[in-house]
Amino acid sequence: MDLKTKEFIEKKVKEIEDTVGSGSAISALSGGVDSSACTVLAHKALGDRLKVIYIDDGLMRENEDRYVSEAFSEMGIKVEVINARSDFFSALKGITDPEDKRKAFRNKFYEVFGESVLKSEAKYLIQGTIAADIIETKGGVKTQHNILEQIGINPEKGYGFRVIEPLKELFKHQVREVAKSLGLPKELYKRMPFPGPGLSTRIIGEVTEERVRKVRKATQIVEEEIAGLEPFQAFAVLLSDKGTGVKEGKRKFGEIMIIRCVESRDAMTAEATKVPWKILRRISERITEEVPTVTRVAYEITPKPPATIEYI
Repeated sequence: MDLKTKEFIEKKVKEIEDTVGSGSAISALSGGVDSSACTVLAHKALGDRLKVIYIDDGLMRENEDRYVSEAFSEMGIKVEVINARSDFFSALKGITDPEDKRKAFRNKFYEVFGESVLKSEAKYLIQGTIAADIIETKGGVKTQHNILEQIGINPEKGYGFRVIEPLKELFKHQVREVAKSLGLPKELYKRMPFPGPGLSTRIIGEVTEERVRKVRKATQIVEEEIAGLEPFQAFAVLLSDKGTGVKEGKRKFGEIMIIRCVESRDAMTAEATKVPWKILRRISERITEEVPTVTRVAYEITPKPPATIEYI
């Protein structure tokens, strides 16, 4: 697809205007480039008739709610933050199967947004679904939380709103072009992808607040140390198994972290980044020191396919 961003933006703004009419809509903002581009597109079309909501589900990067609110405030767009952490952790409690976790997250996500839509009397939810989300969900690779109509779920009957997906025919690199043309700051349109279900996709086994804190800290370390390489995506994964380590001369049975760093264009295929040894050593040293329950850190080199980028 030869994307002409100016024409694309004009077309999508007009489509949103025509679809919503004189009514109002809610934008589901996560802080990633997809939802950010959708929010700016919708704001161009609807202005104050767009309500922008960020759900604090407790599964995102450290202080993500504040970062997103401040970034969009500078663009003249007000963001309402909804604290739903306890709701999401309750929904995920006791679940270990990867697909069940994704579906539990999806159900809670739309339930929370459904309540907001009802309160605002909006009829439409605008979200950043992209082509890869649809292909992977319909192909049975994994359930992306933001896929509804494409798999036969009617959001209007289930949650009380219709969904508008302006970017659903684009891949990630094309979304970045649109975001740049829309005037988003570089730190947003160049931002590494972060999964919709957040850190729950980077925890093997049950998702708990304590385990999220650990993988959040480890992911922060990875992003800091690997930033200069500008990979497509880089993060840490907390396994459910444990391994023997040594601390202060004594045996310690500790947790295992996997480091994943990949190069990709459209997220449909990926290759492991050739990370310099000194950076990998520094990541390992920092994680075992700053997340003291971890005794082992490993770097994963499997391409996509046969692996996926994220772990669940």
